Amino acid sequence: MGYRVAVAGATGNVGREMLNILAERTFPVDEITALASRRSLGTEVSFG
Repeated sequence: MGYRVAVAGATGNVGREMLNILAERTFPVDEITALASRRSLGTEVSFG
């Protein structure tokens, strides 16, 4: 069973690092939501 995770500020340095850490440590995620400001609209974020 995995977790539902939201990462606030996902397009910033800290948010990207958080996504990287979750992926590197194979954190059990069923669903992940990347949150960012309107200014970042259209910016792609990768996970895993």
